[in-house]
Amino acid sequence: MTASGISSHAVETFMSFERSYFIERNPKSRSLAERAQKSLYGGVPMHWMADWSTPYPLFVDSASGARFRDVDGHEYVDFCLGDTGSMFGHSPAPVASALARQSTRGLTTMLPGEDAIVCAEILSERFGLPYWQVTATATDANRYVVRWARAITQKPVLLVFDGCYHGTVDDVMVRSEGDRTVHRPGLVGQVYDLSLYSRAIPFNDTEALEAALKQGDVCALMCEPAMTNIGMVLPDEGFMQRCRELTRQYGALLVIDETHTISTNLGGCTQLWQLEPDFFVMGKPVAGGVPCGVFGCSEAMSQTMREAKARINEESTGHGHSGMGTTLSANALAMHCMRANLEEVMTQAAYNHMLPLAKRLAAGFRELIARHQLPWSVTELGARCEFQFCQTPPRTGAEAEAAFHEELQMALHLYLINRGILITPFHNMTLCCPHTSAADVDKLIATLDEAITTLLAIPGARE
Repeated sequence: MTASGISSHAVETFMSFERSYFIERNPKSRSLAERAQKSLYGGVPMHWMADWSTPYPLFVDSASGARFRDVDGHEYVDFCLGDTGSMFGHSPAPVASALARQSTRGLTTMLPGEDAIVCAEILSERFGLPYWQVTATATDANRYVVRWARAITQKPVLLVFDGCYHGTVDDVMVRSEGDRTVHRPGLVGQVYDLSLYSRAIPFNDTEALEAALKQGDVCALMCEPAMTNIGMVLPDEGFMQRCRELTRQYGALLVIDETHTISTNLGGCTQLWQLEPDFFVMGKPVAGGVPCGVFGCSEAMSQTMREAKARINEESTGHGHSGMGTTLSANALAMHCMRANLEEVMTQAAYNHMLPLAKRLAAGFRELIARHQLPWSVTELGARCEFQFCQTPPRTGAEAEAAFHEELQMALHLYLINRGILITPFHNMTLCCPHTSAADVDKLIATLDEAITTLLAIPGARE
């Protein structure tokens, strides 16, 4: 018996049947997977697309609203939604219209248009930060904010929480191991020691936070207001406010990354919890699924950015480059789509629909967990929630990771996929969008209930 409450033998038996069932149901995906092996590394355009629970990749034909259809003609209710990239549904009509409209008016010019001003005005109103920059992804936005933080403070060390998610920024690819900062397991091609200029500490640990800041070399604390990528981990009451107080006390900046936690509210946790960051970052959903990221800064930061840039220009010889921006950053197509998304899709009405459905889903998860007498728990944050294989919701990244049961998670995910439901891979997170219905939520709860019932009926499941 494992800590998850279900034996490994039962999970293996269950998974064996589901693999066979998937193969039987998806011959066209199998054919495409075999063909892809000849031209795509690992048979997929990005290697992690092969890391799902399926025996081979599930190939998508189309997606709209809260649903997508695979090449074998099966329809799925989507609670993954591109891991937040399609948080407001696949191909929102206003964004689709913006794509068509802008396609004949220029895709990229390296020059601004009025759309950029409108987007920045909306972002300023929603998040309380007056100045904005636009990037191609949230990873880029985080990378550039780290550069600004180091330039402004003239301090070298970036502070992050163990298990954090900030895209693929090199500086955040670290973990906490006791009192040491080490490289994240599985990191490919790393040749220099990231711990020289990055420091990882446990989430919800105020003492560790103050000890790290006291060293006097921290340029910024970069954090999600709630961790979402190592399993959902919510902050203790008052913890984020303490982060703001301590960063100010020790001369470090506070960077809030809401790429995932924007699911909480129109103004994110930043406005909901009055976090007052120096910099704010958001990516994936901001342009309705079109690649785009943004970062905003306070009035004080805008002034120190100018001062830092002037100082660097005085010290440099020749024209030089800031190390920030790509030629496709803030391209005309992305800006027009972002404007449509902010004005017509990412609205209070959308949140008013999403949030109650997520509460309904979380309540359903809790009820079936209690009925099956499993040592699991549920964490919820705005429009997303997650069931986790631990008795109480985790408070740190290490606790969330200790609750992982990869074989059980993958078996349950495959069962759901085989019955037309997709949830976020690698853990058990779900997201409701404006097109999700109460019937969709009830279907997920009922199907997960069936999966658990089937698992527990296998002889020896609870041994």
